Amino acid sequence: MTTPSPLGGRNRMLFPTMPRGEVVATYETYLDAQQAVDVLARADFPVDKVSIVGSDLKSVERVTGKLTWGRVALAGAASGAWLGIFFGLLLLIFSPTVSYAFVIAAVLIGAGFGMLFGVVSYAINRRRRDYTSVMQVIATSYSVLVDPDLVNRARNLLGGEPDIAPAPGGWTQPQHPSDPPPAPSAGDDGLPPAPPA
Repeated sequence: MTTPSPLGGRNRMLFPTMPRGEVVATYETYLDAQQAVDVLARADFPVDKVSIVGSDLKSVERVTGKLTWGRVALAGAASGAWLGIFFGLLLLIFSPTVSYAFVIAAVLIGAGFGMLFGVVSYAINRRRRDYTSVMQVIATSYSVLVDPDLVNRARNLLGGEPDIAPAPGGWTQPQHPSDPPPAPSAGDDGLPPAPPA
């Protein structure tokens, strides 16, 4: 699944390749993995170095209902009516001499043809498929991958560690949780200050 950028840029990759990196966390649902990436994005993490990889893909068909003649006719009429509205308004826009009665006629004709097509199609396929369904491809688990040099920072951000307040000895919190603290400076007694608790 590719999500276009809001600026309309095109992806430079010609062929799909597996992303490289280390697994930071694994989630059972795509929504949880997406929320983890959102956490990283809000922390000014370079999200262009992050990938979500689904493992153990399965095809799932969810049955949504039983097909009947009435349901098929209604669905065909609705889709035909939409097509009629489209063509009727298109002609109305490009030909101002056409009246609104023509749009209504186009809707009715489209609904009639759609109903006819739906009923004929159902009569041909009735014994092979007598139900409606939705097909999905889902993964058993979703892993968040990050470039190897940013793994510690991503794990700390996703781990939800609390911010550490500066200690009285002059120690300040590093810019990112994975960065080491600065080297302690010598105090008045020549000993470095005690590390924060």
